[in-house]
Amino acid sequence: MHTRPGLHPATKCLVRFIVLGCSLLVSACDSANKSSPGARSTASVSFNTLDGAAPLIIGHRGLPGLYPEETRASYEHAADAGADSLELDLHMSKDCVLVARHNPWLSDNTNISEVAKTNAEVARRKRTVPGVLVNVKYPATTENGPTQYLSDLTDPNDPKSVLKSLVVDGEDHTNDWSISDFTMAELRQWIGGTTYDARDQRPTELNGKLPILSFQDVIDIAKAKSAATGRIITVYPESKNPIWNNAQAIANGCGAPGSHPFETTFLKVLNDNDLNRKEAPVFVQSFDPASLKYLRSIGLKSKAVQLVDGNGVNFKTGETIFITDKANTFVSGRPYSWTVAGDPRAFGAMLTPAGLAEVKTYADGIGPWKPQAMSLTISAARNASSNASLDAVDTLKPTNLISDAHKAHLFVHIFTFRNEAKYLAGAYKGDPTAEYLAFYRAGVDGVFTDFTPDALAARNLYLKEVAR
Repeated sequence: MHTRPGLHPATKCLVRFIVLGCSLLVSACDSANKSSPGARSTASVSFNTLDGAAPLIIGHRGLPGLYPEETRASYEHAADAGADSLELDLHMSKDCVLVARHNPWLSDNTNISEVAKTNAEVARRKRTVPGVLVNVKYPATTENGPTQYLSDLTDPNDPKSVLKSLVVDGEDHTNDWSISDFTMAELRQWIGGTTYDARDQRPTELNGKLPILSFQDVIDIAKAKSAATGRIITVYPESKNPIWNNAQAIANGCGAPGSHPFETTFLKVLNDNDLNRKEAPVFVQSFDPASLKYLRSIGLKSKAVQLVDGNGVNFKTGETIFITDKANTFVSGRPYSWTVAGDPRAFGAMLTPAGLAEVKTYADGIGPWKPQAMSLTISAARNASSNASLDAVDTLKPTNLISDAHKAHLFVHIFTFRNEAKYLAGAYKGDPTAEYLAFYRAGVDGVFTDFTPDALAARNLYLKEVAR
């Protein structure tokens, strides 16, 4: 869609949403099944989804394509634009409160670097102590990735030494600030959320001007917007970096040694809000199966989603790359709990029929990375001269993942859909709607999106297509 010269690129989705007309949103809302979590159209139409309902639109960190992520404006506008669910990442503050932030290091998703220039107390809390290298417990072979990973336990005899370094799941963030060094009140008072992905292309006017939110804040927004819109809007919290969060929380006095204060608090918030029920309007997600299994063991009854990451794509074969020779193997190649336990498997082990059957024992769905469900390849003729990049992809084909997951009675929520050209395979020709439609047609049960208006508009196009 063409827009007038001078229009901010990141507002194009909002313009597109307006041009398509409010009738699309009204249509989606009127046909929604309001009695079930995540209101979606099921009226006289059968879809290729697990439950036959229209795919869920998940506001990934709210509406970060237009507002600073995981802030009140981001979540409220996502709900107003028609999101079925509000997604958030969770970490634990110094005073044991669950905080909605994408990363526990703060310089890339808040304005803390600017604040530190004038706030001596904030500047003082920067973590500068290097981490220490630890040998992996599984066979130290090339196929398994790096033979050592970084740890923040710089003194094995002192569990509180983890409060000095900033190493998260083997990833080094020395010379940054940790969310676990600030109380919830300090986070609210001193720093504000910002854009993160595609930050050079998205609006920045509100960066640093909107306070940090707690888990409870986002639940309250979902409840209020559900009441205001007449739709049931779910929350979609992630148990993020659970091993790190538990170690930090214990060092901060939030729990006894060997305990799991992060998951315990997570479950308490769900219980306090009557969200710990199978049909409650909530999806509990994590990349780490150990965290989901522990939550189940202490009484989690809500729907759970196993996220599945990856580190790249082989554009000749379309296969996901998991293990590399770099530290990203410990972040995106395999669950960190597997690294710590000496398990050399990669995330890909979860995507086999046997792996999906194992996931089904503790989760209700999977949240895979897009290329795992849609094979991206470059034709042989072009591959010889291309740089094997995403924009050179000219062939798209659904993999067996969605159908295999459905056979295992697992729903599939795909991450993450964004409008910017650098996130779109070349075959989509710069049109995010084409990407949504490809996944909707493949039978995906839900999409994590940074641009709710576009996901909704594409879904309405798909509804018309299916209803023909």
